[in-house]
Amino acid sequence: MSDAADIMQIEKRPVEIALGDARPDIRAILDRSLEGRTISRDEGETLFSASGADLAALVATADEVRRRRVGDRVTFVTVRNINFTNVCYMACQFCNFGVRKEAKSAELLSLEEVANRAEEAWLRGGTEVCIQGGLHPDIDGDHYFNLLDAVKTRVPQMHVHAFSPFEIWYGVKKSRMPLEDYLRALKQAGLGSMPGTAAEILDTQVRLQLTRNKLSADEWERIIRAAHEAGISTTSTIMYGHIDGPAHWAAHIDRLRSIQMDTGGFTEFVPLGFVHEQTRLFRDHPEARPGPTTAENIRMHAVARLMLAGFIDNIQVSWVKLGPETARFMLDCGVNDLGGTLMNESISRAAGSVHGQEITPAEMVRIIRSAGRIPMQRNTLYEVVADYSERDPDEIAPLVGRRQGANPLAFLDRSAPHPVAAE
Repeated sequence: MSDAADIMQIEKRPVEIALGDARPDIRAILDRSLEGRTISRDEGETLFSASGADLAALVATADEVRRRRVGDRVTFVTVRNINFTNVCYMACQFCNFGVRKEAKSAELLSLEEVANRAEEAWLRGGTEVCIQGGLHPDIDGDHYFNLLDAVKTRVPQMHVHAFSPFEIWYGVKKSRMPLEDYLRALKQAGLGSMPGTAAEILDTQVRLQLTRNKLSADEWERIIRAAHEAGISTTSTIMYGHIDGPAHWAAHIDRLRSIQMDTGGFTEFVPLGFVHEQTRLFRDHPEARPGPTTAENIRMHAVARLMLAGFIDNIQVSWVKLGPETARFMLDCGVNDLGGTLMNESISRAAGSVHGQEITPAEMVRIIRSAGRIPMQRNTLYEVVADYSERDPDEIAPLVGRRQGANPLAFLDRSAPHPVAAE
């Protein structure tokens, strides 16, 4: 991924002016989006090629569509990630998180420790715990239920956002329950919503190269649709910038949109750029790239805003993947959500991410205000918890101490015009 030195600084311009400099085919697509018309998969693929003046027009259009759909409020959620085990035998090529159970670094948190971490998050103002883990060979069919019970017994009001579709597949296999019954039982046990991770790229050929053992794109969709049918909302994601490209990205977003048209169960869309540093995929695959470029990150968020307008209107940027400075810029590219404070983060960090484990609520508010937007704390389902348009959150220290001199908001001391990537 390119850094700030690789992006050309240009002044942000009104959408009408930016459109005037775009080539005719790009402008025609962007005009249709501004008219409220649905952008097709092929049109989305075309937009993924935008550069120069076309990219500036794409960004301006995404920003305007964002303003029309959700206004100037930018949201975040106070959440703690709890990765209850790092033991996993799936050997996904893009992941450096999983280890074998004999490894010195192997970890399987006790139910009491999971409950302790949830309670600690609640006392720090958290409204959500996001619980995910590897597919440990020794857990039984009741383990996911036991995790829910441990958290809800200790902190009954905590929203539990947990278990990727891959984990649901594993739980069904272990419990030998029908999928639909399993999901209903999880909901009854306290599952509030599910992360729509494990999607990676919903393309069969790409997925076979990422991992030969992971559930198929069709199986991922079947589990997501079943969750929505059971009344369990999910996020939606894409993991991009490895051995994929614009045709895969547009098809992936189009598939998510089709699911949403049928179920209405997605709360948000979260692009997740490939973090390559410590992964087997980058080390061993001859065609693997070192993550998306800055321009690709911009296009991904902007095109998603246009293709999903009216279907999934919450577009989130991952500050863990891109860093707080780039995340702030994405607020001008169609994004309206900065994601979670996290408190702890393990999966991206294991792959080589260097952007830290936590941004506190007060720091979130400063980032949002610096972009000229209105900060709001939300819950998992996008209901407003706190309005920070005229006040600040309480200052709290990060849960995990930062290395000396580390400051995720250092970029706010630098004044710079809005950047758009040049290629």
